Amino acid sequence: MRDSPFDDEGFAADPLEQFRAWMADAVRAGAKEPTAMTLATTGAGGTPDARMVLLNALDDRGFAFFTNAESVKAAQLEEAPRAALVFWWYETWRQVRVRGRVERVDDAVAAAYFATRPREAQVGAWASRQSRPIDSRAALDDEVRRIDERFAGVEVPKPPYWGGYRVVPDEVEFWQGREGRLHDRLLYRKEDGGWTRTRLQP
Repeated sequence: MRDSPFDDEGFAADPLEQFRAWMADAVRAGAKEPTAMTLATTGAGGTPDARMVLLNALDDRGFAFFTNAESVKAAQLEEAPRAALVFWWYETWRQVRVRGRVERVDDAVAAAYFATRPREAQVGAWASRQSRPIDSRAALDDEVRRIDERFAGVEVPKPPYWGGYRVVPDEVEFWQGREGRLHDRLLYRKEDGGWTRTRLQP
């Protein structure tokens, strides 16, 4: 969709509604991982950190993902509960940037989502102590087999250290690529309980 019309006057008043529309466009265009997003956090001493995660849920409050609550990113979010997200869809030549505060997702919601995951992923959540050192791949595979046997014949419950985080946006920027690098950009900013919109130069 490079160089396709960018009618900012026709954009939704709510950026989350507009995001859903662009996500649907990306899915229709055949995006390989439309829910993939870069999650940027702040580490020790203010050092920036970033990694790819998947958007697992989107509602009127914001963008939610699930992870090991003992991971590095979880520790960073607990220490500095603000984050940035970046979505990039090559197929539509569009990008969305999100900035906002972070809150924990209710544990019952996390458990409900965990129950929908493939069994392999459920077992993996128990087997992997995310971000911690391990001697070898064989050691991880052994732990996966042990956990699989432990829950043989029963549903795998959510680990107590597994949960979710939600980025509640106060800024959302929509970017669409154009030839000559004269890209289109529209910034939504939360102000006084509503959203303002500002068109930005490339």
